[in-house]
Amino acid sequence: MTKDRLSAAQARRIALAAQGFVDKRPTAAPTMAHLKRVLGRTGLIQMDSVNVAVRAHYLPLFSRLGPYDRQLLARAAWQPPGKPRFLAEYWAHEAALIPVDDWPLMRWRMDEFAGGRWKYTREVMARNAAMADDVVAVIDDLGPSMPRDIEAALGIVRGQGKAGSWWERGEVKHICEALFAAGQLSAVRDGNFSRFYDRTERFIGPDVAAIRIDRADAQRVLVARAAASLGVATPADIADYYRMSRADTQRAIDDAVEEGMVREVTVGGWDGPAYLAADARTPRAVSVSTILSPFDPLVFFRPRALRLFGFHYRIEIYTPAHKRVHGYYVHPYLLGDDIAARVDLKADRSAGVLRVPAAHLEPGRDRDLVAEHLATDLTTMARWLGLDGVAIGGAGDLAARLSRAIGT
Repeated sequence: MTKDRLSAAQARRIALAAQGFVDKRPTAAPTMAHLKRVLGRTGLIQMDSVNVAVRAHYLPLFSRLGPYDRQLLARAAWQPPGKPRFLAEYWAHEAALIPVDDWPLMRWRMDEFAGGRWKYTREVMARNAAMADDVVAVIDDLGPSMPRDIEAALGIVRGQGKAGSWWERGEVKHICEALFAAGQLSAVRDGNFSRFYDRTERFIGPDVAAIRIDRADAQRVLVARAAASLGVATPADIADYYRMSRADTQRAIDDAVEEGMVREVTVGGWDGPAYLAADARTPRAVSVSTILSPFDPLVFFRPRALRLFGFHYRIEIYTPAHKRVHGYYVHPYLLGDDIAARVDLKADRSAGVLRVPAAHLEPGRDRDLVAEHLATDLTTMARWLGLDGVAIGGAGDLAARLSRAIGT
């Protein structure tokens, strides 16, 4: 059978539609229904604690909805115990927010992480496995707790373990992390992004917590979700979305092909097979302009960003300053169906301005067109963050033109 062939331009538009970038933006203040619509497209929101401009998990909603009340996301994810919540935190991609109803789809991973996700965490659990019950008992008594709260309740002080145990200060955190990875504890955040741990049954509800889904069945659902969120994708793209192995992913893809949920296609300029989601849309044009999170699902798999947009992207936070190419915490800029620029951003809250230390144009793009659109979107972002204006620095080949467009 001859496979359908898509052009690279069609693949870009399909990917953007799948991620919700062609959905109509709300004309009034976005609501919980809009948040749910976005999650229906993306399936997850990757989290990150860096707060140079704004924490990364707040940006995907801004990129798709425009300015919104960030408390909307906080209410969806971190309501106090006993109140309904829509999102829960887990290792779905990296640390990510997923719909609570998808929690059972991660049970197979929780089983794999039963002793902890990281080597050192597993070592701590092996030394203190029996003491994990004490952590859970404290949480049962106190409610959502930080590790230091649990240490205080257990009488643990620096350099001195609890009488009769091998515990040391800091190991409680690793115990909590192991229990979180195993699904026994869930995480809740406060306004400072501090992490508290609570019983999963109490956090997401006993009915959802009790659901068990066979590993193969769960992976088939996750692959179908990933394919729908990507629109058109390679096996590597699909595997990365929920961080599944290539072998497990391919088995689930084969099942999805048989069930008509995806079909194999070829894409101009792509190596190897690609898979098109059954409900994927191919818009004639994409008119969006928006600033993206470095961890937006559109670009968090860097090989896909390169393949879709010709956009070679690396985070340079951990690169020595003198070796950075584009800046400290750089955001891609989406214009139409193209990533046309990248901007280093910093919210200077004391001065009340959104600083742009560096702005770089992608090769071959229209400098005047990009600068005009980007100036508008930076101003919108600054207002959303409660800042009074935008200050353009001198680094990058777009900086001078962008400064004129901003009027500085």
